[in-house]
Amino acid sequence: MNLLIVAATDFEIEPFLKENISADILITGVGIPSTVFHLSKKLFGKKYDLAIQAGIAGAFNHQLKLSEVVAVKEETFADLGIEENGKLYSLFEKGFMNENEFPFENGWLKNNHLILEKINLPYAKGITVNKIGDDVLQNKMIEEKFSADVESMEGAAFHYVCLQQQINFLQLRSISNYVGERDRSKWELRNAIENLNKELLKIIEKL
Repeated sequence: MNLLIVAATDFEIEPFLKENISADILITGVGIPSTVFHLSKKLFGKKYDLAIQAGIAGAFNHQLKLSEVVAVKEETFADLGIEENGKLYSLFEKGFMNENEFPFENGWLKNNHLILEKINLPYAKGITVNKIGDDVLQNKMIEEKFSADVESMEGAAFHYVCLQQQINFLQLRSISNYVGERDRSKWELRNAIENLNKELLKIIEKL
């Protein structure tokens, strides 16, 4: 199997990099633009059977435990839109885009691949933003708008490119913190990365 492992930083998959696994590795850098560019470039050069994005995320859903790993089933770009009078509108709502124009389904970038049924991980709804911060009102606005479980800076870009290139994919996220909490002493970064890499190895062993 031609397998591609994608991460924003090598730090997030450092334990995996120490293993002798037959897979190509792509470190895209943080954020939407670098993910779209580097992933597209990689996929134009080689055909893969599966791409797995592995990274940490903040959680809106407090029922998710810190350091828990989830499989993101659907994603969207949360701050690609228009803010007016204290309300956030998507480009779909304003008529600039069709919410069902490929690769979107009802405004979401969905992973319908059967691999999700083969792994023993809870599903999550993810959103991707260009800016992560501690603004309570901004975070609440986004949370109420999308009812998302997790937040990252690359997930939707990964889904978008893989769907466009018709590549089977899987996004794994380990919860390092809750959205809005910028006090790193309250994060579980080390445990989140450890659990993320354990689950990544388990999944690859099943392939």
